[in-house]
Amino acid sequence: MALRTIRLMGDEILTKQCRPVKEMTPRIETLIEDMLDTMYDAQGVGLAAPQVGILRQIVVIDVSPEGDDPIVLINPEIIETSGEQTGQEGCLSVPGKVGIVTRANYAKVKALDENMEEIIVEGEELLARALQHEIDHLAGQLYVSKTKDGLHDLSEEPEE
Repeated sequence: MALRTIRLMGDEILTKQCRPVKEMTPRIETLIEDMLDTMYDAQGVGLAAPQVGILRQIVVIDVSPEGDDPIVLINPEIIETSGEQTGQEGCLSVPGKVGIVTRANYAKVKALDENMEEIIVEGEELLARALQHEIDHLAGQLYVSKTKDGLHDLSEEPEE
């Protein structure tokens, strides 16, 4: 297991479409472990493969307060959303900045787990936000394109 370098806004790889994962390989297993380690080390709640320089459709998320309930999503696809929430959003690829973003308050995602078995993950509020945010990364989109009033320093209190 190793920490990977998190790519920052401006890095071209963050604007590219990711390729699906066709089979689980030792390299993919190592990537997932490294992504989890990197996310926890950076104190994030989610990380997508392009953020560590790999153009594959892999996302890791953990919104639990203890950081002990990781979700691994391979080739995730949002299949249902409802409601609306507007709130502060940040990104490990845009350190020290936040923006106000409106997203669905509920998201249902179909994906494969680390065993390449189909799973359904449903989430509300923070988990729904994280699912949408990380899956956007796989399409080369950063949350900054969805901000209501641009980016603010993390220490500032933007108005909602």
